[in-house]
Amino acid sequence: MGPEPQTLPPSPNWYCTRSSDAVPGGLFGFAARTSVFLVCVGPGAGAIPGMPPFRVVGELVGHTERVSGFTFSHHPGQYNLCATSSDDGTVKIWDVETKTVVTEHALHQHTISALHWSPQVKDLIVSGDEKGVVFCYWINRNDSQRLFIEPRTIFCLTCSPHHEDLVAIGYKDGMVVIIDISKKGEVIHRLRGHDDEIHSIAWCPLPGEDCLSINQEENSEEPEITNGKVTTQTPEAKGCYLATGSKDQTIRIWSCARGRGVVLLKIPFLKRRGGGVDPTVKERLWLTLYWPKNQPTQLVSSCFGGELLLWDLTQSWRRKYTLFSASEGQNHSRIVFNLCPLQTEDDKHLLLSTSMDRDVKCWDMTTLECCWTLPSLGGFAYSLAFSPEDTGYLAIGVGDGMIRVWNTSSKKNNYDVKNFWQGVKSKVTALCWHPKKEHCLAFGTDDGKVGLYDTYSNKPPQISSTYHKKTVYTLAWGPPVPPMSLGGEGDRPSFTLYSCGGEGIVFQHNPWKFGGEAFDINKLIRDTNAIKNKLPVHTEISWKADGKFMALGNEDGSIEIFQGPKLKLMCSIQQHHKLLNTMSWHHEHGSQPELSYLLASGSNNAVIYVHNLKTVLEAKPESPVTITEPFLTLSGHTAKITCLAWSPHHDGILVSASYDGTAQVWDTLREQPLHNFRGHRGRLLCVVWSPLDPECIYSGADDFCVYRWLPSTQAHSRPPQGKKSIELEKKRLSQPKPKPKKKKKPTSQMPVKQESFEGNEEESTKENTAPVENGLSDQEGEEEEEEAPRALTPTVPREPVLCTPISSSCEKSKATINNKIAVLKKEPPKEKPEALMKRRKARSMLPLSTSLDHRSKEELHHDCLVLATAKHSKELSEDVSADLEERFHLGLFSDRDTLYRMIETEGKGHLENGHPELFHQLMLWKGDLQGVLQTAAERGELTDNLVAMAPVAGYHVWLWAVEAFAKQLCFQDQYVKAASHLLSIHKVYEAVELLKSNHFYREAIAVAKARLRPEDPVLKELYLGWGTTLERDGHYAVAAKCYLGATSPYDAAKVLAKKGDAASLRTAAELAAIAGENELAASLALRCAQELLLVKNWVGAQEALQLHGSLQGQRLVFCLLELLCWHLEEKQLPEARSSSSSYHTWATDTKEPFLQRVTSAWKSVFSLDSPAQCRAALQRLQDIKYPSSTSNTPYRQLLLHICHDLTLAVLSQQTATWEEAVQALLRAVLRSYDSGNFTIMQEVCSAFLPDGCDHLSDKLGDRQSSATPALRSLEAFFTYGHLYEIWWSLSRPCPEASVWVRADHGKTLSTEQSQQVDRASAEDTGSQAACQPEPGNPPELSLRLSGESARVLSACRELFSEQHASLQNARRTVAQVQETLAEMIHQHRKSLLCKSIASGPDKNEPEQETELSLAGPQSQCKEEENEPVSLPELTRRLTEANQRIATFPESIKTWPFPDVLECCLVLLHISSQCPGCVPQELQQQAQELLRKYACTTAYKRHSRTFCT
Repeated sequence: MGPEPQTLPPSPNWYCTRSSDAVPGGLFGFAARTSVFLVCVGPGAGAIPGMPPFRVVGELVGHTERVSGFTFSHHPGQYNLCATSSDDGTVKIWDVETKTVVTEHALHQHTISALHWSPQVKDLIVSGDEKGVVFCYWINRNDSQRLFIEPRTIFCLTCSPHHEDLVAIGYKDGMVVIIDISKKGEVIHRLRGHDDEIHSIAWCPLPGEDCLSINQEENSEEPEITNGKVTTQTPEAKGCYLATGSKDQTIRIWSCARGRGVVLLKIPFLKRRGGGVDPTVKERLWLTLYWPKNQPTQLVSSCFGGELLLWDLTQSWRRKYTLFSASEGQNHSRIVFNLCPLQTEDDKHLLLSTSMDRDVKCWDMTTLECCWTLPSLGGFAYSLAFSPEDTGYLAIGVGDGMIRVWNTSSKKNNYDVKNFWQGVKSKVTALCWHPKKEHCLAFGTDDGKVGLYDTYSNKPPQISSTYHKKTVYTLAWGPPVPPMSLGGEGDRPSFTLYSCGGEGIVFQHNPWKFGGEAFDINKLIRDTNAIKNKLPVHTEISWKADGKFMALGNEDGSIEIFQGPKLKLMCSIQQHHKLLNTMSWHHEHGSQPELSYLLASGSNNAVIYVHNLKTVLEAKPESPVTITEPFLTLSGHTAKITCLAWSPHHDGILVSASYDGTAQVWDTLREQPLHNFRGHRGRLLCVVWSPLDPECIYSGADDFCVYRWLPSTQAHSRPPQGKKSIELEKKRLSQPKPKPKKKKKPTSQMPVKQESFEGNEEESTKENTAPVENGLSDQEGEEEEEEAPRALTPTVPREPVLCTPISSSCEKSKATINNKIAVLKKEPPKEKPEALMKRRKARSMLPLSTSLDHRSKEELHHDCLVLATAKHSKELSEDVSADLEERFHLGLFSDRDTLYRMIETEGKGHLENGHPELFHQLMLWKGDLQGVLQTAAERGELTDNLVAMAPVAGYHVWLWAVEAFAKQLCFQDQYVKAASHLLSIHKVYEAVELLKSNHFYREAIAVAKARLRPEDPVLKELYLGWGTTLERDGHYAVAAKCYLGATSPYDAAKVLAKKGDAASLRTAAELAAIAGENELAASLALRCAQELLLVKNWVGAQEALQLHGSLQGQRLVFCLLELLCWHLEEKQLPEARSSSSSYHTWATDTKEPFLQRVTSAWKSVFSLDSPAQCRAALQRLQDIKYPSSTSNTPYRQLLLHICHDLTLAVLSQQTATWEEAVQALLRAVLRSYDSGNFTIMQEVCSAFLPDGCDHLSDKLGDRQSSATPALRSLEAFFTYGHLYEIWWSLSRPCPEASVWVRADHGKTLSTEQSQQVDRASAEDTGSQAACQPEPGNPPELSLRLSGESARVLSACRELFSEQHASLQNARRTVAQVQETLAEMIHQHRKSLLCKSIASGPDKNEPEQETELSLAGPQSQCKEEENEPVSLPELTRRLTEANQRIATFPESIKTWPFPDVLECCLVLLHISSQCPGCVPQELQQQAQELLRKYACTTAYKRHSRTFCT
């Protein structure tokens, strides 16, 4: 294994009292999410010279939830041991050298909140939880002790460094206790003084109380009485100081001898330079402490804004402190959580701090300056991008709402990272640097925002005014397209920004007018290509480097290539059938310019396809071309592909990132995996190749990590399969899972830990305060970790709640009472007598008036007098008027105005008592129906009865009331009822829109269909909207119906085909055929047939092809393929056997020769009689081109391509176009030859050339035809196959008489002959050696060749072509020189890598020796054959070979020819096994060719046997 990859780790966990620690010698660890990261600090870290002396060296993986505590063993001899506590309820003890768990316990029943390894007892670990339970665990004897001190939430605890039995515990409410664990947790002191959370406890490093000159009377704030009695000074408690830091903004130093506080330090508020005071900073404080061992008169503490203070305790009354690192930008920018000291190997005293700003900083305690900073990530690493201008600057888009820019080329700091957070406020999911303008970085976020950052300034970013509705998937810079490209050169930018969002739209943004509106490129695509159907949902965009072509990836897996600037559609790649995630064009600066047309793509399936678009794009077709076959296929990943990146330093080298947790480097041109990186613990999201170092790759994943790794040092070459992938899956499953948010509990006497509270809630709403904290989820639904600050904002009131102990007897009695009450409540009601079961009396409409009429007799008499005076007096006095107002109930008997006042008073009473319906009835009595309706609408209390009575008040009032009631129903989520009321006032469009906007598509369509005109565009919009929703949810059949309802049969067929199974494809093809979409119907029918071909359902395949008349040619191909498969099964070839094949009856008739069976089937089944029909079928099939075959071509696909060529050959024979017949037949033979399938090649030759190629030669005639070179090649391959069959017949262990060999018994071979046979059998002869059986004839047999063999051997003269041998030799020379150059480059890189490794402290000598010993035999073998060759010599050879190749005629170079030297070796083997059967002249010719052209090592070695 090579060096460990450089790591940008996850952020240290927040709000933990002890989640980082360090031991002497230079090992530091911090808890991050569910694991602990280890950092080696000091000269032994193995860092690069000149860089800060630290390195991330490993990770402790095992917990399943957040690690809340981490502590090392500080005992000499066991510095390698450490302990962790986690929210999963376990405490684990680890060996950091092996990174394995030594032991663990799960004693706690509640969340563990504090942990410490005793500095006095080697095997004692003390832990506390939120319910106040403390466990002491002794590792060596596997024993534990449970202590319950106080019913309070423990926040921190620290074991005494001087007394092995003393432990100090700090609680959430500010209480501090010191206990003696040897006395079952007896409380020695209760220290009261703080009134908020205790964040840190630090014991004085020196025993006794002489180290500090503190006056006895100084700061004596509390009496010397604790626990209600005078403190008895126990020997254990004498002579100790204890410091505590609290959220109440104070540090207190306590005397253990006196049991009270002696020093009080108030944290100062330090105003930052150039900034105002933020009132929230004081509220958020974490006060952590460190008491230096070598400086007991000093104390280090954190402060409000991340500053560190060094307090001078020699004169504590002066409150004197020194600020760490006065230089700007060196301090933390947020609160600090942990401080831990570290002494390095060279005796430097350092202090390490972790903070909310996600940085780990190292401080020199001598100078108080920051030595170095380790940045970290607080979210998924979504995107990586290297700047093309500022080479070496790597931008990282992270889920914590920040962009990191990492200067990877820095010579002084290998973690030179700058953070950008202003204006982001969401997960950064996409990044892209401007191709020409340095320090211009575009970013996209999870909430659809697109922005531009100037990374050289501190200005906020420019934000585009056009937002995506969903997550921004991809950003790309490219040339402008209309309408932005319509201006002159100076009026438009040279590059515009393209963004693709999760809703499927690609916007073009003008960087000069970023605040202006962005343009949807779909409109331009529609106008340019006259597209009427629905465009696919776009998921990816990529511009070719020269800016001429743009690739768009879609949700259905298709890729569309457009030509700029008008975006004319050039071709469509229908290869992936799942959502496309990533595309990448090959770079243009390689040694082979044609490679720039390679486009690699990855989707939600695990296969990577590479397409060569050179031919299509250079041809510039008038109509779009559809590509259904890949140029190259890269298989190996087991989950979806998320990112692809070409190496800028090599040709055809690609790296891929996948959800299977690995990154894979591929040699695409050879379709081979090279290196596999498995360092991540999560699913990979992004990968990028370093532009500076050819041997360096960066990758990011959902494990919050970015790794820098070297491909050549990886132990694996391909992604894990089987058990390995299961292990990786288990590794990923150990990552934290999101906790469901709990409902808020009612406020109780005990403070409750607030669940799932984000650390950024106080800040995320501010524009320029700070970055968004931990991201929560991404577009795929995966959840990132929520950092839940422990009780950051308690659910109880602000003032502290002190819980007094309750006796157990009280608790029991209380519980008993509650149980009784509960039982009483649950009893069913008793039956009442019939007299009590009368109907309840209706509520009075005028209850206040009625009650006033039931007052005393005197009041009633006074009512009569007031009423009489009012009715009979001409003018009312002030007293009478006041009495009438007070006695409003008299309105029943006086005038109308008084009655109205009474009704108003009664109505108010009804409203106050919660009876609005009675108020409405009173208003109706009054006749104010409009007022009733208005009041009810304002209060949201309209009812069906009120709306039904609204017409009484007039038509317009009724319309207004119905609209108001509909709005009220919408607020109550009764959308269907609201739509029905809108329909009652003839507001059909509003009702339809209401139903549509709330996803009641079915109801909306029913209403629109019933009430609107059939041609109304709203109806089509409804169908399309519902169809899109159903398609996204996977309900393809119903979505297809919607598209049919919208008269979009094309889209209906496309969505039906999304499922990809044969039944869906067939239905989609039939639908497209019915709708007249002939091209789509043909492509779907062909796809359906190919799916059925995989299961050998020949009948179903032919039925599918029969759906469209244009597939007549394909039916002929499938017919021939079916006959060939049956023929191969008859021959019992293992590759062709199948138990579930469904053949036609005509395919199983084997009485006639194969070619005659083909033509007979075509005539009888497909009515192919006339030459005109043959010509039509031939013309259709000639338009289909398949890529060349390789050894990686699947067997079924190979057979289909061969049968396509054979069909062309047979059709050409039927139409007497013999030149085309020869070429097609040769292509079929070459496909089987190139794929390495010799058996198929021989079966094709025997079926289609049973008597050789003479009849083809006769048909071509004596004239020199363009097909003559092809015929010569075909004859050569025919003879080549028979030559091998003769040799194999001779090489069988027990030869029998056959068409090639005659065996005579009783004769023995001479010793010399047998030795020749044995020697020949031991040699490997070229490409067919793997198929050769082990020869070695018994000595009692004499072999001779048949007449047929003699005829074949005489035809071998055609194989021994001097011209072809020379051409092949030149091509071999070119290949050999290219291999030598590649090996030289590889060795050079390897030597550079070895030098870089050797420059570290560990020379890795054993590894280098191993590499040299492994490389030894190869190098020795090469030196025997060839002396070392210089680069000019290699260049000369390459030039000469290319010049020789150029002199050969094109007819020779166009058509392949069997390897002439290989044929010579086979012929000489036959001669050695059967002496005298090969003419001497032929042998001499073969030997002469070997001597002349056998220049490679393999041929030289084989030819020594025959040419010496």
